[in-house]
Parts: sequence; C-alpha cells; structure tokens
Amino acid sequence: MSRLKRSDRPYDIVLFGATSFAGALTAQYLAAHGPDDLRWAIAGRNEDKLRALRERLPKGTDVGVLTADVSDPDSLRALAEHARVVATTVGPYLTYGEELVAACADAGTDYLDLSGEPEFVDLMYVRHDARARETGARLVHACGFDSVPHDLGAYFTVRQLPEGVPLTVDGFVTADAMFSGGTFASALNQFARGRQMIAAARDRGRHEPRLVGRRAAAPTGTPRYAQEVGAWALPLPTIDAQIVRRSAKALERYGPDFRYRHYAAVRRLPVAVGGVAAMGALFAAAQVPPARRWLSGRVRPGDGPSAEKRAKSWFSVRFVGEGGGRRVFTEVAGGDPGYDETAKMFAESALSLAFDDLPETSGQVTPAVAMGERLIERLRRAGITFRVASSR
Repeated sequence: MSRLKRSDRPYDIVLFGATSFAGALTAQYLAAHGPDDLRWAIAGRNEDKLRALRERLPKGTDVGVLTADVSDPDSLRALAEHARVVATTVGPYLTYGEELVAACADAGTDYLDLSGEPEFVDLMYVRHDARARETGARLVHACGFDSVPHDLGAYFTVRQLPEGVPLTVDGFVTADAMFSGGTFASALNQFARGRQMIAAARDRGRHEPRLVGRRAAAPTGTPRYAQEVGAWALPLPTIDAQIVRRSAKALERYGPDFRYRHYAAVRRLPVAVGGVAAMGALFAAAQVPPARRWLSGRVRPGDGPSAEKRAKSWFSVRFVGEGGGRRVFTEVAGGDPGYDETAKMFAESALSLAFDDLPETSGQVTPAVAMGERLIERLRRAGITFRVASSR
C-alpha cells in the first residue's frame, strides 16, 4: 500500500478533474465501490461544479471538495500534500499535466493518470523520476484502457509460461465502442508532434539504465493475416507496447529475451484496408493546424456517449504467448473501454495503491510493476475478464 500512513494525510485519494466526463464516472465508481472508511475528495478549478457533482453522488457519500488549477502551481502542491494518492483526468497531459507530476514527486504522493501520450510519459521520466525515487512517490501513467488491459494482459500471459526462457507475446485488440474525447485529442496532439516525440524518447534512452544480461523489445509489427486469431492484424501506434516493454525490462519474470507486438484485429480485409487508409489520413490531417482544429471539434474532451450507448460497447484483447515449448492463448475482456471500464480501471488502480500490499517500488513505474497481481484480482472482482482460453 502507500508508504504514507493514513494519519500522514487527510485524504487517501484525491480525484483531480472530477467534473470531466471520465472524472465524474470515476467519482461515481468510487462512491459506489470504495471501502466504507475511504477518505477521499474531488478536486478541480470550479468549486460550484464540484459541489454539483457531489450532490449527484449517492446520498450519504462522504467526499471532500478541493479547488486547484493547473495554472497555479501552489494550489497543486497543496493538493498533493493533502493526499496519499492523486488521480488526475486533466489532459491533454502534455499541455496540463507536468506541474501536478512535479508536485506529487516532491511531496512523496503517489500519482495516477490516464495518459496515452508517449512524449509526456518520457518527459516526466527524465524530469521527475529521480525526485520521486528520493521521496518514495510512485508515478503511474496510462491507468485506463491505455494501457491497463494490455500491460496486465501481457503480465498475466507471461505468468502462464515457463520461467527463465525467451518469451514472445502478441496482443490483438478488438472493440465496439466510441473513442473518448480526451483520447482523441491526445492522439491528434501526438500525431502533430512526431519530431518532439522522437526527441523525448531518445532523451529518455540516455537517462534510463541499460538492461544487463536480458533483452526486452516491442518492435512495430507489419500488417498480416494472423492465423492464430483468425483476423487481419494491423499494428497499433499507441503507447501500450511501450508500457509492456517497460514492465518487461523491470521484471525478471518476463525472461532473458522478451518480445511484444501490439495489433488491432480486423476480421474482414476491406475493413482492414479502410482502417489503414483512415489512420494515414488522420495522421496527415494532424500535420495541418486548421484541419487539426477542425478534427478536435468533432469529439471534444469531456464529452461522452449516453449510458445506453456505453452499455452496448465492449472490448476484447487476445494474447498469444510462446516460450519454452509452450503456447498459451489468453484474453482480457470487458464492457465500454473508453469510459465505463476506464473509470473502473482508474478507480481500482487508485484504491490498489492506497490500500493493497504491493511490491516496494518508487519513481515512474508501469501498472504491472506497481500493482500487478493485486490489480488483476481487483479488476476480476469488478467484472473484467482475465482468462486462459487454451494452452498446449
């Protein structure tokens, strides 16, 4: 659990950006599923909206209200000093996130976000990992659909395979759901910042310790028909593969030579071809500021689908793992990935950091490294499937 005693801070968890669409869903989940003795608060810049959110929570919910603004570093430091764990939905994180990361690293406060932005995560490692290690803070990015199902799914798959041998895992994502506005905005921003993203990754590489006697890789695959899952496999340019690779670098259980590849799985060839064309068009449009602004207006951060639409949404990530003469098929699956399940993953991650008996870690760590088996147990109890489909 958090290295901070409960008596050290007035709140176990503070949810920053609670009035956003994802933030409100997370608040509702914590109100419904948090332990009876949970001490928590919702936070943001608009006190009236926060109090209105509190009124919408189940009657009798005991939750504090804190005001803080990303443009006011002093308010963020005060926020960090009030909590054992801070969970933030305020993005795009590259624009709005760093001051809160810095505040948590300085205060020794555990930090969680929903960032799927590789440049932001790399910059935060270079600038704040060392300080967080000094204070004992855990900085855990990508705690929603990016990248919990993929990171924990690869971890779950590896645990079904022999130890001490080279391992390979491929992940295949299928979903019927609407992208969240925040995810779409972050993706557009990253598509437009290719040079900066590469520079941040190189700078991180200069600061990271090198593996000795082990290898962990996440190469970009090529489009192919994947007989093992009966679908066309299209490489996904998301942060997920990078998160899996960092977990593999940190944990010896992934073996002496580990490789992960990350795909979207599409049944029909015309749909696969259309998906590749659409991704290329989106990338090209993101390079042109007027087109990027127009696209940003189509799905705004903070907006989201109705509860009825979310109830019909689903996701499945199938993994194929091999090593030591064994092959295993596993699956992580659940409901609406962009909103309902992301809120569930985010809230359970915060509760895990606050209360679970976890490995002793600090600095920037992945969900699998920070929470691993305990978070899988929590998500299973919350209705997300982790299963072995078959093995031989």
